[in-house]
This record gives sequence, structure tokens and C-alpha cells, in this order.
Amino acid sequence: MFIVILDYTAPLEEIDRHLEAHNAWLEENYTAGHFLASGRQDPRTGGLVLARAADREALGRILALDPFGIAEVATHTVIDWRPSRASAEAQWLLRP
Repeated sequence: MFIVILDYTAPLEEIDRHLEAHNAWLEENYTAGHFLASGRQDPRTGGLVLARAADREALGRILALDPFGIAEVATHTVIDWRPSRASAEAQWLLRP
């Protein structure tokens, strides 16, 4: 599992020009089973995606298609994450 941190590198007006395409990319990856959760940071300086992929290379191929990255309005930081404990409500995080 991976945590992907998106940091905006452009003004919000520029981010918003690519938001529809970015949201379509998110939806495509939810449908494919790659993304488990996502959302904006508050204040709105970027976002976060909880993702799963076979490995970091496979995730890199997915992230390379993010319209925010293609337009160079955001960067991606990937953190490999192996959850070892979870609340009763979040036990799904511990499943492979």
C-alpha cells in the first residue's frame, strides 16, 4: 500500500483548469481498484491518495498519467506504507 502526497506547484486558478481531468483520472483508478481514498489538504495546498499497486514501479506508471503531473502543476511524493494495526472500523487496511 502507498500514500501519495500531491503538492501543488501552481496557483489554484491553474490547478482548477486541470481539476476535471484530474478527477476523471482519479475515478478511472478507483474503478480499476488502485485507489482506496483521496482528498484535498486543508488548507488547499495539495492532496493525498491512499493507493495500492503491485509495486512502486506500477504505481509510478499510474501517477505518470495524472493530468496534474502532466501539466506540471503538482508533484507526487510516494510513501511505501505497510499498516500493521487498525481500529475495528479499518480492519480492511490489514488485508493484502
